[in-house]
Amino acid sequence: MNNIRNFAIIAHIDHGKSTLADRLIEECNGLETREMTNQVLDSMDIERERGITIKAQTVRLNYTANNGNKYCLNLMDTPGHVDFSYEVSRSLAACEGSLLVVDSSQGVEAQTLANVYKAIDNNHEIIVVLNKVDLPAADPERIKLQIEEVIGIDATESILISAKTGLGIKDVLEAIVTKLPAPQGDTNAPLQAILVDSWYDPYLGVVILVRVKNGVLKKGMRIVMMSNNATYQVDNIGIFTPKKVMTGELSAGEVGFITASMKEVADCKVGDTITEEKRPCNKALPGFKEVHPVVFCSIFPNNTDDFKYLREALEKLHLNDASFTFDAETSNALGYGFRCGFLGMLHLEVIQERLEREFDLDLTATAPSVIYKVATQNGKVLNIHNPSDMPDPTKIEIVEEPWITATIMVPDQYLGEILSLCEERRGEQQDLSYVGNTTTALLKYKLPLSEVVFDFYDRLKSISKGYASLDWEISDYQESQIDKLSFLVNGEPVDALACIVHKSRAEKRGREICARLKDLIPRQQYKIAIQAAVGGKIIARETINPYRKDVTAKLYGGDVTRRMKLLEKQKKGKKRLHSVGNINIPQNAFIEALKIND
Repeated sequence: MNNIRNFAIIAHIDHGKSTLADRLIEECNGLETREMTNQVLDSMDIERERGITIKAQTVRLNYTANNGNKYCLNLMDTPGHVDFSYEVSRSLAACEGSLLVVDSSQGVEAQTLANVYKAIDNNHEIIVVLNKVDLPAADPERIKLQIEEVIGIDATESILISAKTGLGIKDVLEAIVTKLPAPQGDTNAPLQAILVDSWYDPYLGVVILVRVKNGVLKKGMRIVMMSNNATYQVDNIGIFTPKKVMTGELSAGEVGFITASMKEVADCKVGDTITEEKRPCNKALPGFKEVHPVVFCSIFPNNTDDFKYLREALEKLHLNDASFTFDAETSNALGYGFRCGFLGMLHLEVIQERLEREFDLDLTATAPSVIYKVATQNGKVLNIHNPSDMPDPTKIEIVEEPWITATIMVPDQYLGEILSLCEERRGEQQDLSYVGNTTTALLKYKLPLSEVVFDFYDRLKSISKGYASLDWEISDYQESQIDKLSFLVNGEPVDALACIVHKSRAEKRGREICARLKDLIPRQQYKIAIQAAVGGKIIARETINPYRKDVTAKLYGGDVTRRMKLLEKQKKGKKRLHSVGNINIPQNAFIEALKIND
């Protein structure tokens, strides 16, 4: 065990985590040169296309140090985006140390702070690595000072590297084996292993990533999941090098995967403790903090026959990503679907894209919303995230909406515009300070989550030309003026378009959607009224004029009463059509109407 090192790579987005992982794999001969690709651990197509890490990946490397000792390194590459912070916290729980990678031209950013504090909470030994020192704009000395002032950890022994060219990679490996602690544990004690991650493999079934804390896990052993007392026989045990290699056993301190013929996705709970059936351990390991979704949206299959396939797809994805939730629901307009909860808008986009690509489904997603706490006059408090569940306005006492504490780091020249953006989104400034002796401002704002989930991050990036960075966490609930905005087409409510908005935004949003629907709903032989309403009050209206046949074309002179008689007859026909006509709103009209534009 003294020669094992478990560590994670943490950093802000685009600071070079996956590239550093590539160089470490190369240096330790994990893969041959011909098998190497850029970001070799990013296995999903979406990850490669977007250039981001979504799933934390693990790999075991063998390294011979300068002192001649052979070491076994378990590396975990983690995501950098705030939406995937749950992945980071799980990976850190399975390690004893972290490599903090900081871009030596950009410096400390919001997600650098968030991730390094997670590592400190896990009592990690932290090695500071300054990446991209080969860039002309690199200023390692300034960044070292910034790390000491902002984060408060010693950066004098920071390792200067370029993950792209391979400069300094040997120094990183030496620092890992000399500075990071070996794992603690007893190989003779009863088996105690924590379930770090799981995913579905079409050939092997459920694959579980485990970190063994005590004892030895062997092939053929009968194991027990301590949360539900389900028992299984271990079929395979292996490690990633990054290829799958079967080893037959894992002992205390090691990280690897097991398969145990699990067919039920629900039996596998991330953070659970695994022990041996014959010789169980006394108590379960502390699991991971429960994560709660903050953004909700409904997903419906465009083809109603795909509903059961969508359920299976969501179950398999949930196994792979425990941080999103789903419950079945129905809509008059869109049929059967699921109400899903996510950690943020990027998380929502990624899940939707994975469902469409990996499971070949054609889907419609409704407008995202957050959880509101509604206190009714009879003393009940309801958690509402679906507009159709909103009680009648006359029965509501107060409505509270979630607020977040946002940390924004932005260069001085963009500060004014960022402050205007936050004020526009009903923000309350908490703090404004400068990072060390630099021109980078550190802003702390309280903002309503509903104002942040749509396009706040995109606006922030476009205003600051990509230089601003954002990290946020839920702070509390505050009373707010919230309304349910509903839409009526010819007096009939359309539930799929209903949304929950702030009073100040209701009229603008109502007008926008009515105007869009006017262009999207096909004309009929009779007049169609599209209305936006808050409670019983109509706040916006658009009218689609009917097709008209020129019934007076055949007249050539004669008395005007003949003309009036024909027009009256046409009017009666239109009136009858209006009373019996049924408008079928096309599916794409819902999708287009709910798209958030600038």
